[in-house]
Amino acid sequence: MPFIDVKELVRVYRMGSVEVCALRGLSMRVAEGELVAVMGPSGSGKTTLLNLVGGLDRATAGEVKVGDTDVTFLSRDELVMYRRRAVGHIFQTLNLVPTLSAAENIALPMIVKKVPRSERQDRVNQLLKIVKLTDRARHKPDELSGGEQQRVAIAAALANDPPVILANEPTGELDSETSKVIVDFLVDINQKFKKTIILVTHNPIVAAATQRILRIEDGTIAAAYTPAELERAGEGRAVSFVDQMLQRVKKLEKELEHLDEHFRRGKVTGDDYTNERLRLKAAIRGLEDEIHRHGG
Repeated sequence: MPFIDVKELVRVYRMGSVEVCALRGLSMRVAEGELVAVMGPSGSGKTTLLNLVGGLDRATAGEVKVGDTDVTFLSRDELVMYRRRAVGHIFQTLNLVPTLSAAENIALPMIVKKVPRSERQDRVNQLLKIVKLTDRARHKPDELSGGEQQRVAIAAALANDPPVILANEPTGELDSETSKVIVDFLVDINQKFKKTIILVTHNPIVAAATQRILRIEDGTIAAAYTPAELERAGEGRAVSFVDQMLQRVKKLEKELEHLDEHFRRGKVTGDDYTNERLRLKAAIRGLEDEIHRHGG
């Protein structure tokens, strides 16, 4: 009996008069306690799939079941409760509150869920110990490294002890050494706490640490591999590490172009433009350094 059961999922978005079909009858099953990677080219539907399983979006057609919950037909209020109770989200962009300390960011999901203060503090201390950040509890995000910030995000995702963790490119802007640390934490959490984890990644090295790999193409599951089978499938299926870093650079450069255009049109303020531009340029430089280290 699958713990996550996705059947014939369709998601159509409307952009003006144009319809974009992100998912085209996608079906997928994930067992309880399984760690699964989802790979595929940009725009293939990976993030849309996570958003539907996580209750952040609604399907146009099809069905999503998580445990005993039929997510498809939950009301708006029921979806809020489902997200608080059943799902922990780890985003590439972290979603940490910059004015809060690491401990306060971890406590935030429990505050929203109205967990008593004494229970919150005990849980925060436990989670800081799990992600090895006890000595960084009072530090704010900008005082932490990228890897430390991502470990805070992992702890926050675990705060309400959800059975499901959804991780969207959690190593996307980290170097290879830091990426390994983050993946090791996710594997450890999966094994020790029996969390069901779906991990979206472009990186075949990250995917190889999971138990099973699903490849999305054009909004459907095109293939399923074990890590060993993915390696035997060769570079035609698994993009090399340098190539996937180059793809990330191109994507960030495109975001930079859009940001410049929005600023020229007066759609973003000067402060927001400056901060976002600095962030994007720093991410690009980090990726380029990593490419050079790998001989690219």
